Amino acid sequence: MTQVMKPDEIERALRRVAHEILERNKGATETLLVGIHTRGAPLAERLSRVIDDFEHVKVPVGTLDIGLYRDDLDRRPTTELGATALPDDPTGKIIVLVDDVLYTGRTIRAALDALADLGRPRAVQLAVLVDRGHRQLPIRPDFVGKNLPTSSSERVTVRLQETDGEEGIWIEEKA
Repeated sequence: MTQVMKPDEIERALRRVAHEILERNKGATETLLVGIHTRGAPLAERLSRVIDDFEHVKVPVGTLDIGLYRDDLDRRPTTELGATALPDDPTGKIIVLVDDVLYTGRTIRAALDALADLGRPRAVQLAVLVDRGHRQLPIRPDFVGKNLPTSSSERVTVRLQETDGEEGIWIEEKA
C-alpha cells in the first residue's frame, strides 16, 4: 500500500473545499451538509467546523444512509444500515452531499434517490475528498479535495480518525 495523503494534507484539502463551498454559495446561511455513511458523515462534520471557523456560522449537518437505494443489493453482502438524520427539512435548501471517494458514481445516484424521498432541495452539490475517476454514470463533483488518477485494478482506501482510529489515504492493487 502506498500512502498518498497524510492527515495534514487531508485537513488542508478540507479547508480548501470549505472555502470553495462558501465562495460558490455566497456564504452558508442556506446550506445543509449531508454526509453519506460511513466516512462522508465525519467529513461533513469537519467541513461544518471549518466553515464555522471562517464565517462564525454553524452549518447544520445531517447523515444519509443509502443502503436501501443501492442498485447492487443482490451482489453485496448484507451491511448494517446507518441512520438517516437531517437536522432540517431539505426543501428549499442548498444540500452539499459529502463523501470520501467518488468512483463509479453509483453511490451518489443512490444518495440522490434517498434525498428525493426526504424533500425537494433548491440545489444539490457534491463534495468529495477524493475523485478517482472511472465514472459509470454522468455524475461530476462540485468540490474535490484531491483528484487521484487510478487504474481500475487499484483500490483507494480512506481512513479517518473518527471511524478507523487512524488517518490517511492509500492506494493498493486489488487482490
